[in-house]
Amino acid sequence: MTSSPTYPPLNRLKPVAENIWIVDGPTIRFGLPWPKLTFPTRMTVIRLDSGDLMVHSPTPLTPKLRSELDGLGPVRHLIGPNRIHYWWLPDWKVAFPEADVWLAPRIREQAGTRIDFVAFEIENESGYPWDSEVETILAAGAFMTEVDFFHRKSRTLVLTDLIENFEPEKVAPWPMRILYRLGGVLHPHGSMPRDMRRTYRGSQEKLKAAVERMIAFDPERVILAHGRWYERDGAAELRRAFAWLLE
Repeated sequence: MTSSPTYPPLNRLKPVAENIWIVDGPTIRFGLPWPKLTFPTRMTVIRLDSGDLMVHSPTPLTPKLRSELDGLGPVRHLIGPNRIHYWWLPDWKVAFPEADVWLAPRIREQAGTRIDFVAFEIENESGYPWDSEVETILAAGAFMTEVDFFHRKSRTLVLTDLIENFEPEKVAPWPMRILYRLGGVLHPHGSMPRDMRRTYRGSQEKLKAAVERMIAFDPERVILAHGRWYERDGAAELRRAFAWLLE
């Protein structure tokens, strides 16, 4: 029996650790013209010591979610972490005009006129308002650079697509599970999608250095944008998911 592909309740803040929340959003369809795969979505909210909020990979902003965020603190940083995670940024910028927008490399190229407002590109691993509390990690590739974050106090690593981990019972129709398994993204063996790995063929040393840096942080938990995330043993899950790269 197949359960819902999403993680309800949707569009609501869910506490993960001190000053860390996730919001599970709706599904999107993504991939080749056929077959397109169903992806549940997830964003992460980090509250800095100043009270300011970082919103990573925003999902749809509903009135209820807006109210919950207002209760946490001011939204100051809106982050598009890779070139395919930017779609809802314009809506959030309208809702929070005082917030700064931070973009991974090549988002503007991908988004075209959808990103028609002032935004800063994340080009380095330091030099940001959150440096004293949150590490910035660039997994640089020829096609896509993913910007990931490690919140030191909670030992929480926030990824986007570097690992995807779809639970079989949430994949419908069931024969599609074969595609997810072949793609290397079916729980409990979630990892970097195999098509994404190919885009890093000329950048594997850079990717390996980024992953080794993540492991050295010894994260307790690893939040993913798609599928089941890792609530514990984060460093061990990184070693497992990137064994193909590290060995």
